[in-house]
Amino acid sequence: MTIPDSGCVMENGASCLPCTPEEEKKIVTDLRNESERNLKEGNLYFVISSSWFRKWERYVGIDGDENLIGNQSSDSRHINGASSVVAERPGPIDNSDIVENGSDSDGKGNDIQLRRLLIEGQDYVLVPQGVWEKLHGWYKGGPELPRKMILQGVYHKKFDVEVYPLCLKLVDSRDESQSTIWLSRKASLTELFQKVCALKGIEQDKVRIWDYFNKRKYAQLSVSNKTLEESNLQMDQDILLELVDGHQSSKIGMDSTGNDLALVSLEPSRSPLTIAGGPTLSNGHSGYRSNLYPGSSLGSGLTDMDDGFDACNSARKGEKGGLAGLQNLGNTCFMNSALQCLVHTPPLVEYFLKDCRAEINTDNPLGMHGELALAFGDLLRKLWSSGRTAIAPRVFKGKLARFAPQFSGYNQHDSQELLAFLLDGLHEDLNRVKQKPYIEMKDSDGRPDEEVAAECWKNHKARNDSVIVDVCQGQYKSTLVCPVCSKISITFDPFMYLSLPLPSTITRTMTVTVFYGDGSRLPMPFTVSVLKNGFCKDLLLALGTACGLKSDESLMLAEVYENKIYRYLEMPLEPLASIKDDEHIVAFRFQKKEIGKTRLVIFHRWQEKF
Repeated sequence: MTIPDSGCVMENGASCLPCTPEEEKKIVTDLRNESERNLKEGNLYFVISSSWFRKWERYVGIDGDENLIGNQSSDSRHINGASSVVAERPGPIDNSDIVENGSDSDGKGNDIQLRRLLIEGQDYVLVPQGVWEKLHGWYKGGPELPRKMILQGVYHKKFDVEVYPLCLKLVDSRDESQSTIWLSRKASLTELFQKVCALKGIEQDKVRIWDYFNKRKYAQLSVSNKTLEESNLQMDQDILLELVDGHQSSKIGMDSTGNDLALVSLEPSRSPLTIAGGPTLSNGHSGYRSNLYPGSSLGSGLTDMDDGFDACNSARKGEKGGLAGLQNLGNTCFMNSALQCLVHTPPLVEYFLKDCRAEINTDNPLGMHGELALAFGDLLRKLWSSGRTAIAPRVFKGKLARFAPQFSGYNQHDSQELLAFLLDGLHEDLNRVKQKPYIEMKDSDGRPDEEVAAECWKNHKARNDSVIVDVCQGQYKSTLVCPVCSKISITFDPFMYLSLPLPSTITRTMTVTVFYGDGSRLPMPFTVSVLKNGFCKDLLLALGTACGLKSDESLMLAEVYENKIYRYLEMPLEPLASIKDDEHIVAFRFQKKEIGKTRLVIFHRWQEKF
């Protein structure tokens, strides 16, 4: 592939036009396709402001349907076939709207950080290194924001561009000063030590670094090839720097104020119920995936002090359990809300508070070798034994992201999707069936529904038997009728989730009891849907359709309160907002020729005794 040279530079900072818009489009398309064919960990991508990139797309004639980066932009859709209209050539690349220190367009990506909570496609796009080099050669500008591609997940591998590297707050115990360190989650602890020592000008053998989450010493970090994500370090958390020398070596068991501090053992816990491994945390946004399934086993355990749990703060005797909250790790309320629902489901609480090791299925190829169930059980026990002390679910989140990279990072995700993955993963990890039998389904053949349902459930339980099935699954009844022979086939299919429609935000339902003015029929309630900002005339129209009002008939609305007519709703333009949901509305149905006659309302009462 031959790519034209960038040419000279003009006075405004942009290069001369080395290519036509059509040539620029082809070059970028070819470079993007080449990059996708050569995906590998460590590939470099660059962040570009969507605002500038949309201008370039319009210039080269790209509409929303053929967006080169795969993220449709609303501003580019209006082109749609209007290739004959030439848009203005954009100026230099301008990323000032997506970086923290805005106007610096000549800075380097190592010093300038992205604004938090940006959304790919809406706020920025990611382009391969080759595309960036061409665009920067043609347009100049910046600042350049390089980001590396990392590989996420254990069983289902996924390529992500690490848009937000891990931010750590380094606290120097000597003077309580703070410094900010940015490193990839894939960086090793050795790289962390090297960066800290270079920043502070200290020899590595005289440094001790602690995981200082929530200003507490959780674990001492050691020089090794273990990654930061495996060490369970979180975005924006603190790490503590201490010097090791003859004078300070005696203070290993004290904090910076001299108070005694219980140290956390780095040895694996001997309990088989402890949680394994560390997290895979990422804020990548490019959805490149590969299907690799390496083996895995339960790793080293973690002590109870991880996640903020401390046996000293456990529930006091007689205090009700399950009152602990979950600390947000960024925008993880989607995860915390789902977890709180599950850890307060009585059958699940009873199940995980007892010893359930015998039901852990480590051989199920559809499961996570029992690791997810162990992690969830460990978190549930902490929540039910920590009194009112909030728990930071660092280990669980890391475990979740390790098996489901789509939930990595600190941005919002869909809570129902998280719940679906979690329930399915718990079921597979706790499936009591080790060898699933082959079962041939039978037709209903006119048998009673109860018999067919029991048979289908028995067949389902023969392959899927866990506490999740016991508590969270049921059966749908499906009826199929052949349009040719009219044969009826009835099956019962298992389900775990029921999708229900959300209430409309623009309509409301109203129930009105219709009375016949001549008393010829019994009163009948009708429920109709009307606009929330509608009027009484709209209610009369919907009600007339529902009750089959004839052309020579009319309806009159009234509000009933304490078995009496409180008021008549005679104004057609009276807003329905004036009628509250708990008010009892009735309608009298009578002949139009009777309009104008005297109204006589009869009340039926018990005869009073004197």
